[in-house]
Amino acid sequence: MNIINENNEKCKRYLPHELKTRENAVKTYRNGNSIDYVCRKYHISRVSLYRWNKRYDGTKESLLDKSHKPISKHPNAHTDEEIKWIEDLVKRHKHDGITLCELWYKLRINKGYSRHIGSLYRVMRKLGYYKQININNTSKYTPKKYNTPTTIGIKWQIDVKYVPDCCKSNLLPCDKRFYQYTCIDEASRERFLYWYDEHTPSNTVDFVKRCITYYEYAPVEIQTDNGTEFTWNQSKIHKIHPLDELCYSLNIEHHKIRPRTPRHNGKVERSHRNDNERFYNYLTFNSLKDLRNQGKKYLERSNRIPMAVLDYKSPIEKRKELLICLLINYNKFFSLVNAK
Repeated sequence: MNIINENNEKCKRYLPHELKTRENAVKTYRNGNSIDYVCRKYHISRVSLYRWNKRYDGTKESLLDKSHKPISKHPNAHTDEEIKWIEDLVKRHKHDGITLCELWYKLRINKGYSRHIGSLYRVMRKLGYYKQININNTSKYTPKKYNTPTTIGIKWQIDVKYVPDCCKSNLLPCDKRFYQYTCIDEASRERFLYWYDEHTPSNTVDFVKRCITYYEYAPVEIQTDNGTEFTWNQSKIHKIHPLDELCYSLNIEHHKIRPRTPRHNGKVERSHRNDNERFYNYLTFNSLKDLRNQGKKYLERSNRIPMAVLDYKSPIEKRKELLICLLINYNKFFSLVNAK
């Protein structure tokens, strides 16, 4: 509730008692009335009356609340040196689209920064780098529980993204389009990216082969949408899709999500939004080869950015951790078999 003074201006803070009440209480007390009578009449406490009487100099402004901001910094607050680290790092990477997790990771590794990422976010917002967003949950959709694999090589999500036209230089034709193929391992969140000038079934087969070479293993299951580059379920072609032929030869299950439901491929779809923020907003390329060269550097950086869902580990670190757990489990299994 806001209290409006006589000038019809809203006070900055909520005042439990109006300025008129404060002034009348002090004047009544100074006229010789007892403090019990004044407190009972205006419904105020003794401490408040003593404070107002000490501050009152004949003007209403003297009865306004003073600032509640602490004079000195909290002992656990960010030091000036830490704030300088943050500002310098943000300025150094202002054209790279650095994320909060990436900034926190660089500070922790290079500067010995030991604070929680939530503290870093509050300081960044205070410095003006972030704006507080009010989110109104108006959606009626309630997501169901999704069982994410805990071991690498179980499930991949694959999707295709259009490369924004604004990234093309003037040397390229306006009607020429490029496409980013994306594969993400659900357990480690490690991604593999490759770019083509067409999204065709043959390019899809080539991409899956490159994924197997990159990850050094084939998955148990591949999940895609229902685009013609992945399946012919939505078309009238009555023959086996090249991707299905490849999956059958490699003993891989090809799972298609429900049509027009991209949230079922949520991990790879969310990574595409990150690509827009971190890569395509700052990209200009002259050819497909140039796009692939710049994309290769971005892929190395992307897989080394910590993620909150991985307990602030990078996908590369998570993959190493899962590999170690996998080797330990295999050793235990073989030791039990040999013992029998």
